[in-house]
Amino acid sequence: MNYHQLVPQAFDLSAYRFGIPQKSGIMTVVPIFGSNVENANKFAPPLSGLKLTQIRGYGNMEITNHSQGIAIVPLHMGYIQDKAQNHALCRSAFIAQGQKLMFEDACCVQSGQGGYLEEREQWFFILPLFLREEALNLQGQKSYSKLWNAISKLNQRFGLQNRGHLEQILSRKRAFLTQYQSRFELIRGQTGALFILEDKLAGIEIAPNTAYFQEVWMALVCFCYGVAAMHFDKDGTFGENIPFSATNLADLRQQLVESRQQMYAEVQNNLASTPTEKLALQYLVC
Repeated sequence: MNYHQLVPQAFDLSAYRFGIPQKSGIMTVVPIFGSNVENANKFAPPLSGLKLTQIRGYGNMEITNHSQGIAIVPLHMGYIQDKAQNHALCRSAFIAQGQKLMFEDACCVQSGQGGYLEEREQWFFILPLFLREEALNLQGQKSYSKLWNAISKLNQRFGLQNRGHLEQILSRKRAFLTQYQSRFELIRGQTGALFILEDKLAGIEIAPNTAYFQEVWMALVCFCYGVAAMHFDKDGTFGENIPFSATNLADLRQQLVESRQQMYAEVQNNLASTPTEKLALQYLVC
């Protein structure tokens, strides 16, 4: 497969537009919209199109594309499954229709407690933001335990046991983390989002079509960026929401407009203060 024909040759956001920012606690999400007519049926969504079919020893994940389109394996995707050793990827990939791919440089995110794959519920996540840079630097290295130290440090941030078990956060904190799914609305036609933590741009996520982003949305907002927001949200309240003081409909509308304008200004200031960096295109797929 010639992936050079599938990946844009330049980072260009000119074809996209931004929606109304949404904020909860220290996290702000700005919806991104873009034309996806060309990619509507070309690329398969990751949840319904991909399945973890085999764990061959530690550090080897086999993923199958059983959809009708080209599957883009999300960068840093991992799986949690009962009675299976939990793994995550350090890279992405394209998988053709009906094909399978063995990732030999995957990382085990559960030190000890060996398991095996069974046909039970499996759900995928995206590595927490705190782990993504290190995982990216480790792509291509065949060592199943390569992320355990970083996971142990992350667990210590949350006052959890010092060991390389990512499920201590993703599974035991899942009830809290999934609340982000209701606090941030996935908008019809949305193909991506900007994620801002406090006043810093934390990530830009863009999918090839709306169906793809809809399926990766929970993994991003809850488990990737939600873990970081949970860490900074010390009191676990998602921040204090101050109600409008309006006593009639006209005042309420005016205060709503002013609130949105203030949020727009905050987002613009946050983006304007983001350091200018030169981006080099690097293919991280097989």
